[in-house]
Amino acid sequence: MQNSDYYLSLSNPISKIAGKPREELIREDFLKIIEKLELERITLHFVASDGRLRQIQLPIQSRYQVESLLANGERVDGSSLFKGFVKVGKSDLYVVPVYKTAFINPFDSKSLNFMCRFFDKDGELASFTPDNILAKAHRLLVQRTGFDIKALGELEFYIIYTNANKIYMQSKQDGYHSSPPFAKTTPILNEISSSIARITSSVKYSHNEVGYIESFNSELPELNGKTGEQVEIEFNLADIEDMASYIVLSSWVIRNVAYKNNMIATFFPKVDIGHAGNGLHFHLALLKDGKNVLIDSEGNLSDDALKLIGGLCHYAPSLTAFGNTVAASYFRLVPGQEAPTKVCWSQFDRSALIRVPLGWSKVSNLASKVNPQQKSDFRFIDSPQTIEFRSPDGSAFVYLLLAGITLAVEWGLTNAQRAINIAKLYNVSDGTPSSLEQELEVLGTSCVESAEKLLRHRQHYEREGVFPPEVIDYYAKLLLSENDKDLNQRLISMPEEERIIESRRIMHRNLYKC
Repeated sequence: MQNSDYYLSLSNPISKIAGKPREELIREDFLKIIEKLELERITLHFVASDGRLRQIQLPIQSRYQVESLLANGERVDGSSLFKGFVKVGKSDLYVVPVYKTAFINPFDSKSLNFMCRFFDKDGELASFTPDNILAKAHRLLVQRTGFDIKALGELEFYIIYTNANKIYMQSKQDGYHSSPPFAKTTPILNEISSSIARITSSVKYSHNEVGYIESFNSELPELNGKTGEQVEIEFNLADIEDMASYIVLSSWVIRNVAYKNNMIATFFPKVDIGHAGNGLHFHLALLKDGKNVLIDSEGNLSDDALKLIGGLCHYAPSLTAFGNTVAASYFRLVPGQEAPTKVCWSQFDRSALIRVPLGWSKVSNLASKVNPQQKSDFRFIDSPQTIEFRSPDGSAFVYLLLAGITLAVEWGLTNAQRAINIAKLYNVSDGTPSSLEQELEVLGTSCVESAEKLLRHRQHYEREGVFPPEVIDYYAKLLLSENDKDLNQRLISMPEEERIIESRRIMHRNLYKC
């Protein structure tokens, strides 16, 4: 029996046509879809060491060719995709499509697209690729603890455009949840969220964020004089490995929609002085036997939730190595910007590193209070409570960051009492006592500091063979190359005009990197 949900307008067309959930798709389904839609090519996507989505395209010419590709994947050059830690002599890798990720390319209606996994010459999952590092961390968590983890991302970015219509203008830092005619990018954001929903089936909502820049002042001609609106796509909770793919695919969709409309989309962590930066917060849910266990029977945080929080606090100082990877990241992680600077957590405080947001833990069916004609209650499948990790930004290496977060959660669950003690120590829900303020560990203030913390705590990541040593060395070297030690202090020592010019130069030089 077919589930009617697959026939809603923004459902994945592949599931609609096949009449089954994406997790049940097999080769024969794709042959039927290719014939029905008269598709002309298959596009294989995968993620390289820089975190960007890459692709190869294969023209569809015969049934045997399609079946062969779906069965065995294709070859790629690993030394080009993973420069710095893959030797040319051992560079060949296989990319193999993951059937449940299939989607029709929103920018090429004749292409059937897949996300892929990397395999080595022996047919084993390649140990050093970002997708498989996350898979190893996830497997370790499940096997060692019996718990599972789900995640959702809050993907913030600026849409930058030429604003010829100078009416209904917004004010600086006043864009949060704005609507047309003040928000000019709503049609673009709608197109983006619809495309992502068809691909992932996991979009929760989209909206304008705080940031609004009426006119950029920049040395880049494509940026100078343009207007920027900050927007956000938030996802529903999903398998943590799937969420990594969703974030990367969504970044690809966002850039393509912007490009199609002669606009720029950037996830860069800080795009101008005094304006909101782009975070990439992740919310986590902890599952046991398929049920969220963050809340106890009284609607309060459970001991398991405290273990998760303690694990995140334990790992947090080095997680910036994967979550905040450019010099401008540390222009965002400063006091007064609703961004964390120290390792602590709070029930609701948005400046804390870890936050426990509202999660309907003690309320339900609120709409019936303002809609008395609704007599029947809606039965919720599970608790939507999450715990939010707020330091990452748009420069994050998403797979590696989520792998590190997963290891942090596993550590908290397997070092239960120590993790609970850490969580209790760093709880600032009722304000930070002066006695505690000095004890809170400060997050890195530069890429160089983050690299140093990563190397100092590399055993957190290399344990159980999850992160290969060469991967840690590579990303530490990448961070050190930013050469931003004491950058904020150097900028503060400059005359104001010179400081502004240099800060913008740093922020805009890598506009397309993130």
